[in-house]
Amino acid sequence: MTKIITVITLFICSLLSAQTQFEQGMGKAFGLWKEGKNTEASAMFERIATAEKNSYLPNYYVALINTTSAFSEKDKTKVDLLLTKAQDALDTEIIKDQANSELYVLQALIYTAYVVADPMTNGMKYSAKVMEAYAKAKVLNPNNPRAVFGEADYQLGGAKWTGVDTKPLCAQVNKAIELFGTFKPETPFSPKWGLERALETQKNCK
Repeated sequence: MTKIITVITLFICSLLSAQTQFEQGMGKAFGLWKEGKNTEASAMFERIATAEKNSYLPNYYVALINTTSAFSEKDKTKVDLLLTKAQDALDTEIIKDQANSELYVLQALIYTAYVVADPMTNGMKYSAKVMEAYAKAKVLNPNNPRAVFGEADYQLGGAKWTGVDTKPLCAQVNKAIELFGTFKPETPFSPKWGLERALETQKNCK
């Protein structure tokens, strides 16, 4: 009986230790990202992803960091490298879980980055894919504010070329802001970004 209790105690301790290591690693990676050290943050998230197979979050942030970096990169070769890295990390998680709304929001963002990098070449190629990814994200979680806002924001961005009525899109932005107010992330590290951008877009709508 004593042996069983000892084994259970050791098992619980090892779980707590692993959880602490994961949390410490994630905290450190977020710290690097906040300091603007994108490459170092991405590398740390990659190391965490290798060690922690049961959480989608490390690979999610590898993909998110590289995608957001691509938006501000002017060199198309570097953009391709960043987005390939992002897609590879995202694919790893989508293979494991096709029911995660956040993964499809990020997929839409990767496609959007390709459009922004080269609108003439990639606009026709990726626009439908952007909308399809947001549609999937909304089906999986209609109350995901990033999905609701992202879809409206993408259409607003192209409104001057498509001539689409922006009033319903601005209504969706307002709805997304309401959803941000009630959204509760599953864990301290779960995605919660997007509100600031939505508020900026709301100002432009008015």
